[in-house]
Amino acid sequence: MTLGSDDAASLGVPLTNLDEPLFDGAGATKRDLINYLDGVADRIIPELVDRALSVIRVHRGQEAFMQKNLPSYTPPWVQRVTMWAESSKRDVTYALCNDRRTLLWFGNQRAVEYHPALVRVDSPDHMTHLVLDIDPPHGDAFADAVRAARVVRRVLVDEGLDAVIKTSGAKGLHIFVPIDSSVSMEAAAAATRAIAARAERLNRATVTTAFVKDDRAGKVFLDSTRVGGATVAAAYSPRVRPGAPVSFPLDWGELDNVAPADFTVLTAVRQLGDGDRWATRMPLPQRLGTELIEEGRSIPVARVQAMHEGKRRARGNR
Repeated sequence: MTLGSDDAASLGVPLTNLDEPLFDGAGATKRDLINYLDGVADRIIPELVDRALSVIRVHRGQEAFMQKNLPSYTPPWVQRVTMWAESSKRDVTYALCNDRRTLLWFGNQRAVEYHPALVRVDSPDHMTHLVLDIDPPHGDAFADAVRAARVVRRVLVDEGLDAVIKTSGAKGLHIFVPIDSSVSMEAAAAATRAIAARAERLNRATVTTAFVKDDRAGKVFLDSTRVGGATVAAAYSPRVRPGAPVSFPLDWGELDNVAPADFTVLTAVRQLGDGDRWATRMPLPQRLGTELIEEGRSIPVARVQAMHEGKRRARGNR
């Protein structure tokens, strides 16, 4: 089933230039993107609701760019929230993609990727999930990413925690651990570092927490920095990658039989069937152990550690 222009127009979202290529190498048109978004609207919108949204857009013939601040021509019915952005040291007005009309409007703006915040606007000091981003060294190393994911899962099981997994839509995987409101932002960040460090200790041949790329020695990078004000590609979000893949929820038992490129804006709706693979697999929010949090507090923040190491190396080269 495809979305009709009349249907979208009835929502106040005129659709334009639908037969243009989505981006170089996508193998899909803007129409394909909008049809896909409409097909997964009931699944992706719950992942975006009441979360400050950043999107990656692609204008025809131009490089992709991330948009955080809403443009001045945004329709007044798009819900929004203004928040302080530490990275840019200014207030930013983010969209809240809380309904189908807003999602279709973004699709018509050639917004391909959807990156919601890890916190909701009504609880900005509480992350709803721990996120472990499993980043293999190159696109042909997905099997290594799977091995790393299983190491992380072993750490989580040993800690009494349950998690869900999805393709990132790029070359790796995302593991989500839902946490309850008792977990502070600082504690969540510490626990994420501890989980990554434990996984690295369990399998140093495959896994690394080295933030500096040159220090990874071809291993799978386990990124524990998706905390606080960070974002992550939502489940079901398309990605600006060759073939227009999407971030696809998986069962742990499926990992050996899939590849990220298997799920695209052209195929994923059929592969999803009628259910919501992400929501139905998501465990209830969980408490975190004190020992895990305390261990993480003793581990330096990867970005900060990498910055200091970079300065040290620069001094050594002078």
